[in-house]
Amino acid sequence: MPPLGHLHMEHVLQAVSVLEAVILRSFGPEGGQVLFTRDTGQAMLSRSGTRILTALHLEHPLARMVVECVWKHSSATGDGSKTFILLLASLLRLIHAAASKASNVSHSYSSTKAAEAATARHLADKLLAFGLKELDELIATGVVPYGGCISWEDFTVEAQTPSLTNNLCVQKLLRSFFHTRCGYTHCDFSSHLTCELLSHWKFKNQLPSFSLQLVSNYFPALHTPVSGFPVRSSRLIEGQVIHRDFATPPLKTDHQPVKAVVLTGSLQPTLLSTGDVLELGYGGRMKEERSILHFSSWMESSLQGVIAKLQTLGVCVLLSAVKQSAAVLALATQAEMCLVECVSEDELSLFSQLSGTTPIWDCSMIESEHVATLAFCRPIQLGAHRYVHVAFQDSEERITIKPCSLIICAPGEGQIEQYACALQDAICMLLRTWEPMHAAATTTSKSTLQSHKSASLHTDNLTEQTTYRSTAIQPIQKCVLKPGCVISAGGLFELLLHYALLQHGHSCSVSPDLNIDASVSQLLANALLSVPQKIYSHSPHHFLESQRRVISFVSKFPNYSHPLSLVYKRENTISPIQAEGPLGDGKLSLHCCREGDKLSKVSELDLGLESVSCKYQLLLAVLQCVASLLKVDTILPTHTALHTQSRRLARTSWEGTEDEGSRGNWSLSQLP
Repeated sequence: MPPLGHLHMEHVLQAVSVLEAVILRSFGPEGGQVLFTRDTGQAMLSRSGTRILTALHLEHPLARMVVECVWKHSSATGDGSKTFILLLASLLRLIHAAASKASNVSHSYSSTKAAEAATARHLADKLLAFGLKELDELIATGVVPYGGCISWEDFTVEAQTPSLTNNLCVQKLLRSFFHTRCGYTHCDFSSHLTCELLSHWKFKNQLPSFSLQLVSNYFPALHTPVSGFPVRSSRLIEGQVIHRDFATPPLKTDHQPVKAVVLTGSLQPTLLSTGDVLELGYGGRMKEERSILHFSSWMESSLQGVIAKLQTLGVCVLLSAVKQSAAVLALATQAEMCLVECVSEDELSLFSQLSGTTPIWDCSMIESEHVATLAFCRPIQLGAHRYVHVAFQDSEERITIKPCSLIICAPGEGQIEQYACALQDAICMLLRTWEPMHAAATTTSKSTLQSHKSASLHTDNLTEQTTYRSTAIQPIQKCVLKPGCVISAGGLFELLLHYALLQHGHSCSVSPDLNIDASVSQLLANALLSVPQKIYSHSPHHFLESQRRVISFVSKFPNYSHPLSLVYKRENTISPIQAEGPLGDGKLSLHCCREGDKLSKVSELDLGLESVSCKYQLLLAVLQCVASLLKVDTILPTHTALHTQSRRLARTSWEGTEDEGSRGNWSLSQLP
């Protein structure tokens, strides 16, 4: 690590390269799980880029700055942390190379390092301006036509028979996501479970973003971790699980409709708050004792009045945000009311939204709108813990939804959190996928060509063919970044955008009227190639061959508007399990798919789908990070410890309650 003080371009590149070396352990189809161990003996196994980066004990301020940028982007989109680091490192290397050449001919600065830094900052600013102004249109014209658009209606299909349903492409999008986050073993199961969850949370006459945002916001309240069971024991259950146990005996009639009230304060009336003083008159000891007895009697009678009013309304379930007094517990038990104490704010908020009721602070003011009618309220045993299980009666507002909770099972607590974070990030990714990107409609028009119904490009070992596919992906007719845009995973986005950037740079170089530097688009185009290069690092020949095929096909059919997919094609016979995903040594094949034809056997081996919107936001986040890094000129050491990174680690680590002093350092190794 360079000494603290004045920074040069090499220092920035060195800090990012260290992070890149860590991320490469788990990147791509051949990436493995990363095992972190502490000197305290604790272990953490993960393939999540954000989780890996935030677990590192980083001392260099630039490295912490990069991890902070990655964490913010991952929190917003749920995905892309590893690609973020790869693109960042690639861009910095190319900027460094370009700045080094430019500084050799510059005479305006006192030193070569100063000229190099100024040139690098200038290039970074131009890249960011180019990305904000031109990138969305280039993606709309050069990438989107070769992708597809998935529909929110796909989630409404019953997930029991996926081979016959319409949500195959949604599951492909989720499967590729879970493959990069949790490995191949359970990616199909996790994608199927997520589709089933979202199909239960579709609100009538609401945009997809509403349902996805609700599930994302309330995900901590919607899922229950259960350790000691296999992952495939994870399931959905009806209603809501409240992660507290009954403070009083539960109801005996647990299958009948019951009425419940949400309390945000103490049920027993209180005249005194913490710090208040009760002053009694000076009438002697007997009179003081009599006053205290009168006060206690008044408190007891007031509480009995509140319980009686609740009984009049038929309330028999009390959900409280605070701990109630012993007198409340005794009277509630006597009145055969079940009480649940210290329920979290998220769970009470979700309960209120699903039941259509309003929480109440003072039960003496309770009205009928504060009372919820439940289908049942009963205890449920999940693993070693007992919780409260409630279900809601159907209402007109919830005709299309079936409120349910997610039970996440895994052998250990660390694995449970890994899968829970992956599920929550998958929902966040879907939310960003369906959000409009506010891209201006492009005015660029392509020349009209004759429609090609088939095209064939032959090489020695691989064949590219155009077929027609009848699936949920529908060709995008307009070059606009609409919600739901997806593209085949495995580097196709980067290869298509690389070609579009080169074409754009060529048009800028031959048109002097355009106020855009062609070198900027070429620099970004070259940086994009680092992603497919790393994906197919086990076989550089396959990368070069796939790049040539994509460029050749796009140049021959510039007006093509049907989904393309990159798939692994193997020459040897493989087992059915291997045929379900990109494992082992395979060869890349380009397939062009349209409606009308059956799904070909080789297309079942594709790498899945990824969100165009998330890719676009990833590029902008990387460009902003590059510009911010290169604006740092000097690091000033201080004697005050900064705990920002500790807070980030606490958010992503299952030892988040520990302080920094007792946390210990992580060391990492890669599992085969």
